Formats: sequence, structure tokens, C-alpha cells
Amino acid sequence: MPGVQVWTVSEPEAGQKLLQFLQRRLVGAVPASALQRWIRTGQVRVNGSRAKPGTRLEANHRVRVPPHDLPEPGPSPAPVLDSPEDRLLDVVHEDHDLLVLAKPKGLPVHAGTGHQDGVAGRLAARFADHPWKPALAHRLDRDTSGLLVVAKTYARLQALQDLWRSEKVRKTYLAWVQGRPSWREPALLRDETAKVRTGLGEKMRVGAGKPSRTLVRTLFQSQDAALVLVAPLTGRTHQIRVQLATRGHPLIGDVKYGGPPRPGGMLLHAWHIVWPGQEFHLLPNWPPPWALPSELSVEALSEATRDLAENRPNNDISAL
Repeated sequence: MPGVQVWTVSEPEAGQKLLQFLQRRLVGAVPASALQRWIRTGQVRVNGSRAKPGTRLEANHRVRVPPHDLPEPGPSPAPVLDSPEDRLLDVVHEDHDLLVLAKPKGLPVHAGTGHQDGVAGRLAARFADHPWKPALAHRLDRDTSGLLVVAKTYARLQALQDLWRSEKVRKTYLAWVQGRPSWREPALLRDETAKVRTGLGEKMRVGAGKPSRTLVRTLFQSQDAALVLVAPLTGRTHQIRVQLATRGHPLIGDVKYGGPPRPGGMLLHAWHIVWPGQEFHLLPNWPPPWALPSELSVEALSEATRDLAENRPNNDISAL
């Protein structure tokens, strides 16, 4: 059992509440109820004084922590990976408080049942020596590729969450769908979606539930499939997949929602993300015949993405 410790709050940790700070520093070694008891009884002190669980910490604050038992060493929490290359994070942008990653298709954000690897685990391994581990600002489905935003400081995480809550973050996806949708001009898909249980587990359906709104436009039409630009205005589970499928245009490879099977799975890519002052884009590396048509350069796609955001249609297309 280690004796009394005094920790100095680092710049990336600044802004957290005291209870949050202790939970992140101790990584589950001490239950939250015990941490609250420590604070309530004065065993935890900030700059020599009693504090409350909600006390906001500033950089260089000194936090006294009482002696405590640490768990016995167990198996490493690091992801089980096939090769050193698998541990890599493909970084699109990095600065002192922000990471933007290119998440590959098939890699979950968090490890779980049947998946020992995940973006969060790779981040934890890369930043193992940092007092504040980078935190994901949003999620992408396991089989969705593209831009994923990570905060390297607590203050940046809070700022990003505030931008999301105030609807100042715009994400735009590229997807291949079945059929010949009538979306040559931007269209607004408006539904209510909810979770239902099926024999294959949970999935979403259109019906009574939470409002789901998505902007969509066809960029390229082949004989029996279309490349579409998709901008969700709300953030519901599987929103893009269920709204497109309900209109008879499921994603190619998305068998869960009725799409035609494809060996590599569905084709959905988070290609563009923007908020006031910052913008990022990343083209998908889909193989033929699903590669982007040559006429769809970054400049052309950027123009189409701006047009979709700035010229929202008045024509709502309700579910059929």
C-alpha cells in the first residue's frame, strides 16, 4: 500500500472536477464511493485545504491522496494485436490538444465482445506515460471508416462537446447505396427512429422514437448503385443506414439493413468534418469498382459538401 501521495495537476488535466480527476488518475483502483468518502472526510485535500467532489482543478494545483490499496497485477489491458503495424494510429492532424485520426474500417472505437483491439486501447498504449489519456470526442461504427476526433486535454474535450451540443459541428459522409435514388438535388430525410430487438440482436427502425434528420444528395449514378453524399443533422444510432434503407436504398454490403452482400462489408466513410475555425477531410481508399470516380476530386467534393450544408432543401422526403 503506497503512503500519502501529492499529485500535481498537469495542464491537460486542468478543468476537471476533483472526483473526475481522482477516477482518471486511479483508473478504477478505488471505487467511486470510497473516493467520495475520502473527499467528505478531508482525506483528500487541494492545496492543503478541504474540497468538494465538484471542485474544479487548475493546472499546478496539488492534490493530497491518502494511502490506498492497488489491485493485484493482472493481464495487460493492452489490445492483443497481430503485428507492430496494427498498433499504429493513422494521424490526419495533431497539435498540443487535438488529434484527428483516420479510423480504418473494421476497427471498433472500443474493444468489446469478440474484438480485443480498438482505437481507445491504441490511444491508451501510445499515451501510457501521460497523466491524462486522450478522450474520443465522438464515435464511429466499427465498419465505418474515416475521420475520428480525439481531445488531448480535458479543456479541449469540453470545448468540442460544447460545439456538438450547440450543433456547430458538421460531419459529412460518402456512401454507396443500392438502386437509383432521386436525389440529384439535395433532399432532407426526416424520420423518428427507435431501437428494436430482433433475432439477430438490436437494430434501428423508422417509427415512433427520436427525431432523425439527414441531408443527402446523389453524386454519381452507376447502373444499379449510387454514390451519395450524406450529412446527418442529428446523431442517432445507425441513423444513415436505417434512413437510407427505409427508402429502398440500403448501403452496399450492409446486410443488417437489407443491403446486398459484399465481401468487404458496407461502404460508409466519414470524409469531412468542420467546426468554427477548423476543417478536415479524408478521401476513402475503396477498391474498384467502388473507387471514387475520377471527376470527384477533393475540390469537387468540398464544393458539393458546402453546397449541401448551405442550401438546405425545403422538400422533406418522409419514409415510404
